[in-house]
Amino acid sequence: MSTVFARLKEVASPSIGLGCMNLSHAYGSPVSKPEALRALDQAFDMGYRHFDTATLYGKTANERLVGKALAGRRNQVLLASKCGMAFDPELGRKVIDGRPETLRRQCEASLARLGTDHLDLYYLHRLDRRVPIEESVGALGRLVEEGKIRAVGLSEVSAATLRRARAEHPIAAVQSEYSLWTRNPEIALIAACREADTALVAFSPLGRGFLTGTITEVESLEAKDIRRNMPRFSAENLPRNLRQLEAVRAVAAELEVTPAQLALAWLRAQGNDVIPIPGSRSVAHMRENLAAEELSLEAATVTRLNAMMTPDQVAGERYSEALQKEIDTEEFA
Repeated sequence: MSTVFARLKEVASPSIGLGCMNLSHAYGSPVSKPEALRALDQAFDMGYRHFDTATLYGKTANERLVGKALAGRRNQVLLASKCGMAFDPELGRKVIDGRPETLRRQCEASLARLGTDHLDLYYLHRLDRRVPIEESVGALGRLVEEGKIRAVGLSEVSAATLRRARAEHPIAAVQSEYSLWTRNPEIALIAACREADTALVAFSPLGRGFLTGTITEVESLEAKDIRRNMPRFSAENLPRNLRQLEAVRAVAAELEVTPAQLALAWLRAQGNDVIPIPGSRSVAHMRENLAAEELSLEAATVTRLNAMMTPDQVAGERYSEALQKEIDTEEFA
């Protein structure tokens, strides 16, 4: 059993975790600190036990936030963070750096910000193409030996990279974008994860909010929202994708659930080794997402959904050209 599944069992975690990024990063203005702390406090109270953050988010602010929110509760959660991609204040931009000395330094800083002596799961946020994956993973393996992290993870990597990495050290989890409108892990990654009992942690399981049905025009997003520069949300592609979403919304209406709950239930139906970590700024949405834990789809419904929003039906790439160059994930031809 992957150490991720073992830890989730220890803390009696639901199968749905919480991505904490949205509170500090990427989707417009950060949530105020008091409001964000209240949201995380309520998330714990409603049952979330898997909390995911990263050095990059909010230029380290998200780790500080999560650390403060979970103070006194550390032993009751699976705490995950990420290294190898961070904001460099001197350069004034994001930098991908997978060198062993960088990963060690970032881990020490993350532990301090999070107020803990170890992380349950520590991901290499992005593959640094200048550094062999074996070197980066070897450095993380040494952190396991020292007790600073319990398990090693990777993010946005291909099946081939995963296989190379696990030859160096066991990989407990791979984080990849996976949802009804992003099926890339089905190309090869899911199979590679299952070869070694590696958990697939699905980030953006609600399609960066698109699958909730609440985003109907890009102009409604804040000026600094990263989705404004994502092809699927462009003025040309968003209306086409919204037309595809109608069929999904119809199924949700039939089942008397929200589109978000349906999307999460579909992911859970892909296997017990697929762990969605939806993020939200809203306590109400956190509660709505967690309620999908109780929703079990019939096989016929899963089959219907499988035929919706397939790669040939979705308009636009998931990342801009610049961001696409940063990932190692397989792409559909």
